[in-house]
Amino acid sequence: MIRRRRREETLPDAPAHPGLLLHPATPGSGVAGGGGDGDGAPPRFTDGPADVLLRRLELTVRRRLDGLLQGDHLGLVPGSGSEAGDSRTYHPGDDVRRMDWPVTARTQVPHVRETIADRELETWAVVDLSASLDFGTANCQKRDLAIAGLAAVGHLTVHGGNRLGAVVTTGERVDRYPARPGRLNAERLLRSVVATPRAASGRRGDLAQALEALRRPPRRRGLVVVISDFLGDSDWERPLRGLGARHDLLAVEVVDPRELELPDVGLLTVVDPESGQTLEVPTGNAEFRARYAAGAAAQRERVAAALRRAGAGHLQLRTDRDWLMDVVRFVAERRRAGNGGASR
Repeated sequence: MIRRRRREETLPDAPAHPGLLLHPATPGSGVAGGGGDGDGAPPRFTDGPADVLLRRLELTVRRRLDGLLQGDHLGLVPGSGSEAGDSRTYHPGDDVRRMDWPVTARTQVPHVRETIADRELETWAVVDLSASLDFGTANCQKRDLAIAGLAAVGHLTVHGGNRLGAVVTTGERVDRYPARPGRLNAERLLRSVVATPRAASGRRGDLAQALEALRRPPRRRGLVVVISDFLGDSDWERPLRGLGARHDLLAVEVVDPRELELPDVGLLTVVDPESGQTLEVPTGNAEFRARYAAGAAAQRERVAAALRRAGAGHLQLRTDRDWLMDVVRFVAERRRAGNGGASR
């Protein structure tokens, strides 16, 4: 009788945007598939020793991404260098050794060739490992996919003296790892992120706090990559826009298909791991499933619009797709666009 009464009280109060933060009571209990390289999924870091799984992830990333962005970014600080840039009209006082004679001959006007400084790139990753990422119903959990995204970012940026650092948030703690050069540092950083304790249930994530930790004190201009599911409050938009005023931005959105639509499996008990709220969802109701899908689509559009306003490039990784192919397509589009990084 109590069970029936609870259902009668809960169903009429289904949220207007039901796709916001509904997760199974046991995180990851619905994970299916082998999680191996064959299905395009990253390793599940609960299945074995972290060092072995990270080595497998590294080999997969190198095999499929090697060479995509080598030397593809430009210096972020203007100044003299060895890379040829545009020509401009000669002005008294310019170094005559930089005369652009072919352009001068064609235009009959003296021109000099500018150069672009080839400087090191400093990349900072903000990694959201809050409780909402301990969830997955396809090939892996979102947490595994977030770590895999960080591994891809490290592989694509750490070369030629470039530095990689990270700010990791779980809602309970914020860990900072200084930006250092080299692949060995990138591997140590990945091991530290994998070892980050999972957030306790009932504790909300705080992406805005992590962004503020990166924003203040100001760091040298570079690339900032934010890896999150961007669920919950949208108070992260303001600090993200502040970072966009100084850095190039890339947002990696981690998504599970059940956050976009519900299957028809009857009455389903779900819980929000960041608030502890429990709800019984009538997935057998076609109208309810349609409302859920519409609410989820509207939420994702709001996230995409906020990222556009911040000037961030937007890469979406899903637990039911080959995530490395999504990265390859994203990088290929950037290369074709000729900007070598996140759109501004």
